[in-house]
Amino acid sequence: MSDTTARSARLEARLSPEALALVKRAAEIEGRSVSDFVVTAAQNAARRTVADAEVIRLSRAAQEKFAALLLNPPQPSSGLKRAVKRHRRLIGDVR
Repeated sequence: MSDTTARSARLEARLSPEALALVKRAAEIEGRSVSDFVVTAAQNAARRTVADAEVIRLSRAAQEKFAALLLNPPQPSSGLKRAVKRHRRLIGDVR
């Protein structure tokens, strides 16, 4: 949601007095309203959570191995060949 989009949904939360004081102080430090601070923090946390679930991160060595296997794939094993034949019998060729 962009900042120019009208906000029409409402979110309520119960906080301990200590948590509310901390959120208010953080909002003051950033010169923002508590509502704006909380919405922005929640959106940032949600983006991180979604990215963590959807993005696969590999080390450089794993990236290089993955790319090498894509460029030079190994020959299919006998088990894989059997699985493909069985799949074609059951499902058909999906090409």
